[in-house]
Amino acid sequence: MPNKVVETPYPLIDADPHASRVIRYMRLSDYAVWAGATGAFPGVLYLWDKWDPSQLKLRTQLRLGGVFGFIGGFLLAYQRSSCAMIQVRFWGWSENKREEEKDLAELTDRARRGLPLYGESDQPAWVQTAAYHNSAFSQLKLHIFPMVNLVNHPHHGTDPEKYKPKDEPTSS
Repeated sequence: MPNKVVETPYPLIDADPHASRVIRYMRLSDYAVWAGATGAFPGVLYLWDKWDPSQLKLRTQLRLGGVFGFIGGFLLAYQRSSCAMIQVRFWGWSENKREEEKDLAELTDRARRGLPLYGESDQPAWVQTAAYHNSAFSQLKLHIFPMVNLVNHPHHGTDPEKYKPKDEPTSS
């Protein structure tokens, strides 16, 4: 099955980035969304109890609400980072100069040190390919089924030659 090629106004950085890479590329605004959602969930529970008092001590409910807020906030920040912000920039759907420079520096350094560009994997090639086919463009449906790429694989939709270090000219 051939890979889907999408024409974009900006360069494609990575068609299926690893989850750790998406988290590393998060911006401060993504962390603010995460923190806001973490605090908003128990805050809404507290306000709801003030509006319609339950005569219960809310200590346990607020703690559980904080946990749900933390998890929901992380998923919201991940979706914002991967789909709405980073992933769209990884895919070249919006302006991605910052991410492109960061990607070029990171992967060129890995190539210079002789490491695999996208990490090593103990999985067989068919598992890596299946993982790619399952997680490619999965951020578009993260609200239905949260699936992220947790497998290192060589399928990223870019030419790995652009990361090879340039031969430095020798002075004679």
